[in-house]
Amino acid sequence: MSGAAPAAGQAPRAEGATGGTRRSGGTVRVSRSGAIATITLSNPGRRNTMTEQMWLGLVPVCRDLADDPQVRVVVVRGDGGDFSAGADISDLDSILKNEESGRHDGGAVARGEAALAQLHKPTIAAVEGYCLGGAWQIAAACDIRLASSDATFGITPAKIGIVYPVAGIERLVRIAGPATAKYLLFSGDFVDAERARALGLVQAVHPAAAFWDEVADFARRLASRSQLSIQAMKDIVDVVAAGSADLQAASDHWQERMAEAGDAEVGIRAFLSKQAPQFTWNGGRESARPRRDPPGTAIRDGVNGIGAGPRP
Repeated sequence: MSGAAPAAGQAPRAEGATGGTRRSGGTVRVSRSGAIATITLSNPGRRNTMTEQMWLGLVPVCRDLADDPQVRVVVVRGDGGDFSAGADISDLDSILKNEESGRHDGGAVARGEAALAQLHKPTIAAVEGYCLGGAWQIAAACDIRLASSDATFGITPAKIGIVYPVAGIERLVRIAGPATAKYLLFSGDFVDAERARALGLVQAVHPAAAFWDEVADFARRLASRSQLSIQAMKDIVDVVAAGSADLQAASDHWQERMAEAGDAEVGIRAFLSKQAPQFTWNGGRESARPRRDPPGTAIRDGVNGIGAGPRP
């Protein structure tokens, strides 16, 4: 996964994968500005390494944001100048342990990642500085990844002798393809923002000086769009990416929601009158489509309350 990030150009220290004592500390904070909520990963002085309580803290945070009718878009970022240096290596035994199976194949990491991936509202990972190890699972669980020109990515399990959680590998393969996934997982090499874009890990790279302005502008743009359209297409794209047989069921579900929501009428009327549409629909968990959890990924505190499976 990863501990504290090294200085630029240095390799991470090869610390023990499952040793150490349980470490608490760090916070997952939420702030709101209009229709945009920001989740901030904060572990000062440790490049926002993710402790067990931080991974698990994503579950209630995402549940609350799913229930908030004012929130239309969610941005995930790190505190200070880094996104996150990944899971806290000194806490890795408890972080990765699946209490049901006894194996170290996901644990709190899988629950936190799935909570974010299952959030039915659009999510943006805003990555500056280091995004290493398990932090990539957080970024990958978001719908869209924007990177600052100073961002550095690395997926480093082969440097510490662990097997990356299956959910994280599956998501990486869906995003970047099997060859790129193998390259990143086998080598553990760091890649800069432009290389990450070329590999398909991020959708856009912005100059560091203008990065947060660009993130805010993009988030506001998404918030102004029809949330019926966005939430429906998010679900349908995820079904297609997963190769699921639920495609027709997803289409039927959202056709029914579209008929009820009234966004189409608002959008067409605004278009014909050459005005900006004022969409008001922002469906809650009750509007989300029921989906089953694949084995090992269920969230006991369920984000959407209906057992939605992980999204790519």
